[in-house]
Amino acid sequence: MMNQDAFAKPQPIVFAKTDVSAANQITPPVTAFAAAVSSQIEIDFGQVRIRRLAAGFELRHIADRLRKDADLQLVAETELRRLAQFTASGAFRPLKSAPSLRTGWRAIAQGDAALGSCLNHLYPGAVADWFAMQPAGGSRPTSKITSYREFTNRQTGMYRITTMLDDATAAAMIRACCHPAFCLKQRLWTINGSLPAPDVISQKSLIPCLEPCAILLEFARKITRVEQEEKSRPSPSPAEITRLRDAALAGSKRPHSTIAESDFDAPRNPRRLRFILEKHGMAGKPQ
Repeated sequence: MMNQDAFAKPQPIVFAKTDVSAANQITPPVTAFAAAVSSQIEIDFGQVRIRRLAAGFELRHIADRLRKDADLQLVAETELRRLAQFTASGAFRPLKSAPSLRTGWRAIAQGDAALGSCLNHLYPGAVADWFAMQPAGGSRPTSKITSYREFTNRQTGMYRITTMLDDATAAAMIRACCHPAFCLKQRLWTINGSLPAPDVISQKSLIPCLEPCAILLEFARKITRVEQEEKSRPSPSPAEITRLRDAALAGSKRPHSTIAESDFDAPRNPRRLRFILEKHGMAGKPQ
């Protein structure tokens, strides 16, 4: 884990150097993204604000956009990967697109290659996915978007049961797992081409999601098992459903700090609570 004292006070600047390995990262996606930042002066990418400088780029958390440079810890490119591994409280971040990136830092990237390397530490593969969805020569993006059905139909072993969720339950599961409280990627895929509706940038970020991820697959497996168990029990009464929804709503507003993000066996896991709300129509607008 990163030393918590590393952000205690400003340190001499350490630039994200462009060496031989970084030069190999000057790919079309990185070049196009750097050009996009330069044309707009600054861009928000996930929870990172990227600003064009006279020479290079500055990266910082969007929550720190108004803070003075001297109040932020300058970190090197090599430190960004460790920074992205854990939350401010020290919890592991299994999903790098979760809205839990720690604050209090800034980094300087000298050139396009260093910018690409920095972003790959913070959001692995995100620049390539962004580039895949950019129009080329005025045409529509041609990148492959994989639906939930297509993705789960090619699963084997213990994940094969994820194909068993009906569309309505799968839609509730997806809305719960991919909720803005848990992931900032803009989901472009659906179950079978229509449901649930793809995310919009205003609720998420510029980072696209082109297919279900490993966390969603594991969540889908758990929800399938939960649904199978529920079918073996008597149907709950309207009053029981109301109590269940109220408990889920209260729990989602006060998440249990000791439950790991990906511990889906825990009944009070935030995504499981969100699924209850989505399933019973009590989710409301993204919070």
